[in-house]
Amino acid sequence: MVGRSAGRTVGLMLAAAAGLLSARPTVRQSSQILLATTTSTRDAGLLDSLLPVFERQTGYRVKVIAVGSGQALEMGRRGDADVVLSHAPEAERVLADSGYFLRRRLVMHNDFLIVGPAVDRAGLRGLNDAVAALRRVAAAGATFISRGDRSGTHQRELQLWKEAGVVPPAGSRAGWYVESGQGMAATLQMADEKRAYTMTDRATYLAWRDKVQLVPQVEGDSLLYNVYHVMEVNPKNAPRVNTAGGKTLADFLVAPETQALIGAFGKSRFGQSLFMPDAGKPDHW
Repeated sequence: MVGRSAGRTVGLMLAAAAGLLSARPTVRQSSQILLATTTSTRDAGLLDSLLPVFERQTGYRVKVIAVGSGQALEMGRRGDADVVLSHAPEAERVLADSGYFLRRRLVMHNDFLIVGPAVDRAGLRGLNDAVAALRRVAAAGATFISRGDRSGTHQRELQLWKEAGVVPPAGSRAGWYVESGQGMAATLQMADEKRAYTMTDRATYLAWRDKVQLVPQVEGDSLLYNVYHVMEVNPKNAPRVNTAGGKTLADFLVAPETQALIGAFGKSRFGQSLFMPDAGKPDHW
């Protein structure tokens, strides 16, 4: 009898363990959210400020995958993320209009800068015309570090080169145009080491300016406007997506309380907001 009882107990334990293992794929559905986002939100420290608040309020845990916006959007398209926060409006619209995302909501904006060494070889300092500035960089053959990673920053940079009528030698590591293939912080460091120019979002530059000797050269052009949207992945294209979690996080990012936190982020350290809250405003992007 004892042997039979022990055997039954072991059997029940194994069955329970098997049940736990079979349930493991649903953990993501209930408690973990996969957020695919641009490196600028991570490198500037914004997510470190916002996500602990979200997790305390909701009980969800957020896994952040910080890549270029192009890669983040591709993850959303494939269903490898539950929600996407990016700053590549043209690419976002294409996927949203094609049904890969349920909603596309405006969250915030800041702007891009062209930064470079204090010894301004291309003569950019004080310009507020980004297209003219890039023409000068190309004419001078001054080293320019591109992210080259399909990020929102890279896409905007390529748009500006097109406006300038310049075709940079993509992929070159020997000429004046160099692709880092890395995130914004790493690209700033590379530009600093090479005494080169690069284009950066203002938030990441401010967060890293004490670690590099690059200075702002070009700012204030409307073409340097940098806008962020949050998008929930459509479960019709990816059934395993945590739809409820993705919506909860997206709702959090556009909620008035979170928008106030976004507007305050950076003020105490830099004397200015690193991101300007935009939820609920007219969206022309």
